[in-house]
This record gives sequence, structure tokens and C-alpha cells, in this order.
Amino acid sequence: MRNTYAPRDPVHYRVEMPDLHTRCFHVTLTVPEPESLQRLSMPAWIPGSYLIREFARHLQSLHARQGRRSLVVVQTGKSSWEVACEPGKPLILDYTIHAADASVRTAWLDASRGFFNPTSLCLRAEGHTQGQHALDLRAPRNRPRWSVATALAAARVDKQGFGTYVATDYDELADSPFELGTFWSGVFTACGVPHRFVVAGTTPAFDGARLLADTKRICEAAIRFWHGRGKPPHSTYVFMLNAVDNGYGGLEHRNATALICGRRDLPRLGDQKTSEGYTTLLGLISHEYFHTWNVKRLRPDEFSRYDYAQENYTRLLWFFEGFTAYYDDLLLLRAGLIEVNAYLALLTKTLQQVLATPGRHIQSVAQASFDAWIRYYRPDANTPNTTVSYYTKGALVALCFDLTLRAEGKTTLDAVMRGLWRRCKGGPMRESDFAAELEHLGGRSFAEEIASWVHGTGELPLRRLLEHHGIDWKEENAPLAQTLGLKVTETASGVVVDTVFQGGAAEQAGMAAGDEWLAVESGPPDQRQTWRIVKLDDVTLYRSATAPLIAWVSRDRRILRLALSIPAARCQRIALGMPAGGADKSGWPRR
Repeated sequence: MRNTYAPRDPVHYRVEMPDLHTRCFHVTLTVPEPESLQRLSMPAWIPGSYLIREFARHLQSLHARQGRRSLVVVQTGKSSWEVACEPGKPLILDYTIHAADASVRTAWLDASRGFFNPTSLCLRAEGHTQGQHALDLRAPRNRPRWSVATALAAARVDKQGFGTYVATDYDELADSPFELGTFWSGVFTACGVPHRFVVAGTTPAFDGARLLADTKRICEAAIRFWHGRGKPPHSTYVFMLNAVDNGYGGLEHRNATALICGRRDLPRLGDQKTSEGYTTLLGLISHEYFHTWNVKRLRPDEFSRYDYAQENYTRLLWFFEGFTAYYDDLLLLRAGLIEVNAYLALLTKTLQQVLATPGRHIQSVAQASFDAWIRYYRPDANTPNTTVSYYTKGALVALCFDLTLRAEGKTTLDAVMRGLWRRCKGGPMRESDFAAELEHLGGRSFAEEIASWVHGTGELPLRRLLEHHGIDWKEENAPLAQTLGLKVTETASGVVVDTVFQGGAAEQAGMAAGDEWLAVESGPPDQRQTWRIVKLDDVTLYRSATAPLIAWVSRDRRILRLALSIPAARCQRIALGMPAGGADKSGWPRR
């Protein structure tokens, strides 16, 4: 094929799959009017997932030419290159990308399915990122039933979706994932907006009609939340779900979302019950769709323009992820997909997760947001002791603001969110904007609450606020693991310690993450016995009520005898319930 481009031509990518078994995409990048020293770079991360992923490590065999003349490509950094060019002639680069990551963040290719985010495939031509970008996707050989799903605007494609797509700039291209293969596909309209839902990896029992109907209710609830009877900011939307044996996650985009779930969580034909797994999937769909407004448009001021080469820091993920996490389950309730008691059970789970995290006393959610790049996405055994999730605690912060505003009777968090959308014109936002909108609608300053709940490490006033709104707060005996200050995995061979929480009985005994808990020794001195354990509950079976307990653990092949004191008073966990009479006078949580 001859490469001839007029000056008006966009930066152009041709993406091919010459041999699916190699797991590689072949990319040809054409820069119509390169700089005399053209710099190129591969993104190091993808917006929405705050971890440096080094996509350049999957790039192979980068070559450059102008016409028939080969050019020298000089690598200047781990993900950057430069090429000396002759002015006035298109620069053509050829390279391959190995694609073997099934997550929603990168790229995948095999004989049955393809998927990619352009951040994993498309080099940035520095100095040309603001202009139009075209992507020409070629169909693989011997796959006549393969189709394409993407939210990117099509310029010229065949009935299966292969052909040319055009983005207004590199940012829009980077924000447009592609799903390839023989996926299931369905469509619906929500508040006048056409939506498409594609699912890869379905089973014969998959109930696609139910998934479409339930997703439509979620989308309509979200659109009406933000705009009432007004129009949303997107004119089309695509859900891309990859169903696997075991997986969970999602990544938001302006006009699409990429999702992954376990096949067992899909709705099944003939089964009208809503399983726990399906509820979790619906919550994921709700979460990512809410991001259409909250983070993809209304976004941290630091994300006005993305720097794809390095970390982009913000202290506002408690708002953009945490508040989204608050509304994802709440919208399921308001869409009629779950009942109040089911919603309160989900809220209880979030509450328990935060209360089981000693790190909430170490880091505020604002600090945790800033540290996402090195903590949240790089968890280890000690993570719960040093930080807190800006998702879960952020959701509880949102709850506290919502219940406080409703209790004072002047406004709701719903109204504040819509006010922020108007105040910031659906664009960059600062914490000061949130504070100003709270004061504007709430009739007073909320600086004290922001300082305490967002930037502080004290306990949130959850019990007081929930009970004020008529929610029953009950305390129940916690499981043994929580009582001991442990998180464990029970295997066929025994109990493995995953996490030891600060201040707990296990820490005081000297247990450490990675220990294999083999046995317990108990009984009076003259009648002591040692029992092998295979489940944590075996500890209560074999412990003596009157004598100290010795835990036998294996660490680096050494057997340690650790004196373990089980607290006399079992640690408490929380259970929330709706009393007779239903929601309180403010309408929460139903509206």
C-alpha cells in the first residue's frame, strides 16, 4: 500500500493481527509532517488506574523510514525515542505489541478474542497530539465471524466494524478501548441515548435480555440523577464485558467502559433471583457508568491535561472514587434492582471493611488519594495497617455529608453533586469548589467537617447519623479472625496468615504475614495436648477454657511456639437494619 498524505491528514495508525498465535498486534504509525527531530513516547499509565504500568515493555522491533530510506531510531528513555527526519516527508514507524494481559487496562490477543486500549498500542507523536488521529483496524485472516465494538467515531468501516476510526486528538484516542471477537451484542436506549452492551465469554445459560433491561434501569437512574429530564453529555455509550472463570474489575471512559467478571455472576435464563454475584456485577456497572460524569468530565483540576509519562497526583480520589462508590449501590436501590435491606447489607459490608482497617488512624482519605500510586495499587500484607481505601472510606465520607445535609433540612448530597456539575461546567474541579457548593446549598460552612472527615484520621460519626435517620445499629460477635486481628487463607493443608493487624492479639503473640499456623497446644500443664488445625475455627474446638493457648506456626521452615491470648470479650461487628416504618422523612436511602 502506498503511503501518501496531504498536510491535512491526521496522525494515522494501522493496526493488524497477522498471526493470532503470536499474541502480537502489528502497528504502522504515520506522522504526515514530522518535526526535524521527531520525538515519540509510549504512555506509562492509563487514566483511571493509578499505577505506572510501563506499557513500553511490550513493544518490540521499532523501525522508522521515510519513503524507502530507513532512519535511525534513538531510544532516549524507558518509553521515549527520537528520529531525525527530512522535512516535508511523512515519517512511518513499524512495531509490534505483545498482548497477553486479560485485564481491562492493557491489551489481549489470542485465537478467540482481542482487546486493546490505545494507550497500550499507540505511540504518541510529540508535537502532534492535539490534532486529529485516525486508527485503521484490519480484520485478522481466517476469522470471518469476528466483529468490533468501540465508542470511537467510525469514518469508514464494514458491517463488522473493521475499518477506519477517527479521534479529535490523542486524548480521545487513548480513551477509546476496542473489543474484538465473536462476542454477544445487544442494544437499548436510555433517556434517548443509544447504548450497546457486548459480552465476551458467555455461556449457553446467559440471560442477555435481563442484563440489558437491568443495565437500562441503571443508566436511566444515573442520567436522571444528574440531569432530571435534560440531556446527558454523551450521545452514545458502549459497555464491554469480558466474562472469565474468575475476575472482577472495570475501567471507565468518557463514552464506554471495559468490565471483567466471573461467568458465574452473569444472569441465567429461567432464574429470576438476583444472586450475590449478579448484584456485585450490577454494582460494578453502576459504578463505572457514574464515572461518565464523576471523573471523566467533572474531574480533578490536576487532570485537566494528562501527563502520560509519569504519575499525575491528586488528593481528590476520595471524592471521585469514594463518592462514586457511595452512589453505585444507592442507584441500584433507586432503580428498583435491590431492596432497602439488601442496600443496607452492602453498606454494612463497606462499613466493616473500613472498621477492620487500622490504617484509617494513620492516613486520611486525602493522603491515601495522593499515595494511590504507591499504596492502593501495590498492596502488601501491611497495607491495611498503613493506609485506608479511598473507595470505601470515601463512600462513608459521602454518606456522612449526605446524612448531615438531610438532617439539617436544606439540601442533599444529590443536589450538591448536581450543583458542582454546573459550577465547574462539567470540567476540572478543586476541593474548594466542593466546599463552596456545600456552603452555597447547605447554608453554612462545612470546613470543620472537611478537615475532620477528609483530612483527619478520627472516626466518622456514622452511628449517630444513621440512627438519626432511623437506621438500626446493632453490634454482633465478630468472627474469630477479626477477634484475633488476623486475615487468613484456609487451604487444604492448613491455615496461612495473610495479614496481621496492628494492636491485635495475633500481633502481640508475634505472628507475622506468611506464617503457616499448624497446630494449637492447650490444656493444664500435666495434661497438655497439641492438635493439628486445618481451619481457623479449629482453634475454638481445641482450646482450653482455663489454660493458656500456644500457637504452633511455621516460618521459614522453623517451628515457633507463640503464646496467644484470645480476648475474653469478642470483638464486635456492625449490622444495619431498617426498622418498621421504612425510610426516614428525608427519603433516604430511596431518594
